[in-house]
Amino acid sequence: MEKLVVASTGNGVGKTSLIVGMAKALGKSFGYVKPFGDRMVYREKKVWDYDAELITSIFGMNQTPEEMTIGFEHSKLRYMYDAEGRRRKLLEMVSHAGQELLFVEGGENLRYGISLGLDPLSIARDIGGKLLVLIDGQGDILLDDAIFVKTYVDLTHVAFKGVIFNRVQNSEDFDTVYLREIMKQEIPVLGKLPYEKELTYVTAGFLARRLFAKVVTGEKGLSRVVKNILVGAMSINALYQTPLLKQEGKLVITPGDRADMILAAIESDAACLVITNNILPSSSIISKAEERNIPLLLVSQDTYRVATQIDAIESLIAKEDTQKIALLEQLVRKHVNLKEVTGEKG
Repeated sequence: MEKLVVASTGNGVGKTSLIVGMAKALGKSFGYVKPFGDRMVYREKKVWDYDAELITSIFGMNQTPEEMTIGFEHSKLRYMYDAEGRRRKLLEMVSHAGQELLFVEGGENLRYGISLGLDPLSIARDIGGKLLVLIDGQGDILLDDAIFVKTYVDLTHVAFKGVIFNRVQNSEDFDTVYLREIMKQEIPVLGKLPYEKELTYVTAGFLARRLFAKVVTGEKGLSRVVKNILVGAMSINALYQTPLLKQEGKLVITPGDRADMILAAIESDAACLVITNNILPSSSIISKAEERNIPLLLVSQDTYRVATQIDAIESLIAKEDTQKIALLEQLVRKHVNLKEVTGEKG
């Protein structure tokens, strides 16, 4: 079994997206585990990692998300297992995942979990896996991170496959200015994924889950993609003058007593509305939104607080993001050396 440990130099770099893209592009059976979880989901008295749930949902895997993670909190893991116990649990998890190819996703960064022996390097050593490091950022940051990994990270007894760069904004400039220097450092480069704005968008359904919102109507439109955000706190005249009202894929955040604002958003075919202050719009407005399959998401917080929350939400992939998933597969096929990554011949 080929065991590939996917790590990153920072949080939110795109490890799960890379795994989804590689798994889709390879098109063969695989296993997945994320030993030290960092995106905990608690539902119906069960705990699992968001990324593990996503992988199982997209690929219809037999394993449950709970089986793919040992735990989440340092203190609880120290209490539940000693060092040898954690290692045995890790090896048992890997053995049960038993496919031709196993993706092992690391935590937030290269050092996360090192006090437990559950950082990506320790995991790679313990399971005999090969380490792949994902790096993103602007040119100089990419270069710094790549050289830092090669120079200062202890790769003793680790089979280091190399690095993949993510969200590269100017590919030609990167090749000319930075890639040449990286190659001089003898750092294996296995791929270079370009920045794609589409991957930063989220769906209305994703926002509903993250905001713990009540879906008043528009369930059929929860797959609508949100590309722009409009905070409806201005006068109706000012609203009609803002260019955002005419843009596609807009999310409008407004209190439920602003009937004028809500109707204008519906008439301009908003992707979704977040209704704040727990004020339910009139039944006639709800019917208009239902006719157009525009989700109305009801939350208790005020408009400013909700706008701040949405601004801070990380644009994770959701299982209904079929366009994103297809784009990830396309990008990986075109920009990642899959044969080198997986060790395939020919």
